[in-house]
Amino acid sequence: MRDYITIPHEITDKSFQLIQEEIDRIAPGYEFESPLQEAVIKRAIHTTADFDYLQNLKFTHNVLAVLKDVLENQGSIYTDTTMALSGINKRRLDKLGVSYQCLIRDPRVMDLAKGKGITRSMAAIEVAAQDSRPKVFVVGNAPTALYKILDMHETGQLDPAAVIGVPVGFVEAAESKEALFQSEIPSIVALGRKGGSNLAAALLNAVMYNMDIEKLGDEYGRYTK
Repeated sequence: MRDYITIPHEITDKSFQLIQEEIDRIAPGYEFESPLQEAVIKRAIHTTADFDYLQNLKFTHNVLAVLKDVLENQGSIYTDTTMALSGINKRRLDKLGVSYQCLIRDPRVMDLAKGKGITRSMAAIEVAAQDSRPKVFVVGNAPTALYKILDMHETGQLDPAAVIGVPVGFVEAAESKEALFQSEIPSIVALGRKGGSNLAAALLNAVMYNMDIEKLGDEYGRYTK
């Protein structure tokens, strides 16, 4: 019989051990800005098996503290796709009292998109803007959603608490993320073409799983999974 790991937590532990070993090999001396940032970046690598995120995943305007604040104070999460929403740990959000929605199939969004001749991702941002609670937008697929967030923010129609902006693709994906990176909105941004709904969900999950990591001192390493 083949000899391989079958216990789930041991597989995860081994994965993160290998991730750290590879980081030590390709970027010796690399230093994370905080234990929480380390947990988030390693989760991104774990989800994608792509070590480019060590360099192209950017954090602006104290975004991790902002995300923690929204999660701890019953804010709202809006995703651009049902895939991103399905990947987020909703039991954890329910426990925190945080609401979560993907409005892409909402009749209001479909009517608005058809009437204005815009994408449903853009229309979903307009509908979400009516929510008065602190809002986090989790975008893994739609560059038009990022542009709409930026446009509405610039005109004072939307004040997002934070944005996870990691749409994947070729048409405006890199450009929209660069615009978000240069904006005043607290953001996690994956510069370049890479990203996706699975990454978007993983980033939010990583923040949720590790919100208290700075309080754990020398024990934090075992919580970076």
